Amino acid sequence: MALSKVEAVQEIQKRVDAAEEDIIKFMRDIVAIPSMEGQLKDVGERIAAEMNKMGFDEVRFDKMGNIMGRIGNGEKVIVYDSHIDTVGVGDPEEWDWDPFVGKVEDGVLFARGACDEKGSTPGMIYGLSFARDLGLLEGWTAWYFGNMEEWCDGIAPNTFVEVDPKITPDFVVIGEPTKMNVYRGHKGRLEMRVVAKGVSAHAASNQVGDNAIYKLIPVIAGIRDLEPSLGNHEFLGHGKITVSDMTVQTPSINAVPDEAIIYIDRRMTFGETKEEVVAQIEALIPEEFKSTVKVEELFYEEASYTGFVFPVDKYFPAWAYEENHPLVQAGLEAREAIGFEKAPAGKWEFSTNGVYWAGKAKIAAIGFGPGDEVTAHTVLDSVPLDDMVKATEFYAILPSLIK
Repeated sequence: MALSKVEAVQEIQKRVDAAEEDIIKFMRDIVAIPSMEGQLKDVGERIAAEMNKMGFDEVRFDKMGNIMGRIGNGEKVIVYDSHIDTVGVGDPEEWDWDPFVGKVEDGVLFARGACDEKGSTPGMIYGLSFARDLGLLEGWTAWYFGNMEEWCDGIAPNTFVEVDPKITPDFVVIGEPTKMNVYRGHKGRLEMRVVAKGVSAHAASNQVGDNAIYKLIPVIAGIRDLEPSLGNHEFLGHGKITVSDMTVQTPSINAVPDEAIIYIDRRMTFGETKEEVVAQIEALIPEEFKSTVKVEELFYEEASYTGFVFPVDKYFPAWAYEENHPLVQAGLEAREAIGFEKAPAGKWEFSTNGVYWAGKAKIAAIGFGPGDEVTAHTVLDSVPLDDMVKATEFYAILPSLIK
């Protein structure tokens, strides 16, 4: 006899309470394993061990080196997406504690990757196993997908659908931090660079050279002043633009540089096209520099730690679902079912793998995870442990509520 929603939640909560120490230990274990620069092998093996312990039907690495686990063989397919790579720690002196050992203070775990995004992994794995045990995954194939995301949003889901295991899911839940709310979209992004060519000369005879850096000054100033004129959307918000890096090619520090490059992070809201965004930057180049200063879109073609290469352009579309979308509604219902007060669905300010799932592939996706994105990539990277454990309940009940 099938459980009612109330009965299912009660049974899930009993299992979560009984497994709390194991869930927290698992979390402490995975943040203790460095997984910077896409090096997922060690943390992936630790996650694989937990999935095997919980009785997943299939556990393996894919060709890219992401770790995945499957429960069931139903016709409907749901993927729980959690990126398990992290940014680096930066200057170690900025940390008051070991970023991998971490510390717990007032119930909050501070460690690299605690918020972004290892905090969703324990709940996803335990939640799916509890859902199976309670008969809540009848008719489903459910995947946990622990992947690489930090250096190229969406590349891992792209390989999931097109390379390995070549499955197009019906629904996706993204575990990026949402402060335990349901999120339904975020702005997109285009990564570009502007390349200026000049002529090198000795600094003592700089009049015979052509300084590439100087050609970028009006472009940089234009970017600085461009943001107020960018597009705006009532839900996703205002477009954003930042010069995020600069490199210079010069024979020496006593020479005129013959090349200068700035890198641009352009956050795109609905109503802004890639072509328009590129044209905005091209319009900032003075007429006299048009032949020697060019805007170029960026591509990602770096090999993963397994040697796998999957070239993709670094254009990431904005996406959002309406509040009344069936998956959004199921998420909101799941959140209330486990004891939270009613609240509207929100959005991320940063970018996630949703740029592929929902933005490019048009696969229905929502977000739910513990932690607050404002601590991501900082020395305060953290997650409340109660929320990290509580998220298990959401991940367990959700599939049974999707209509």
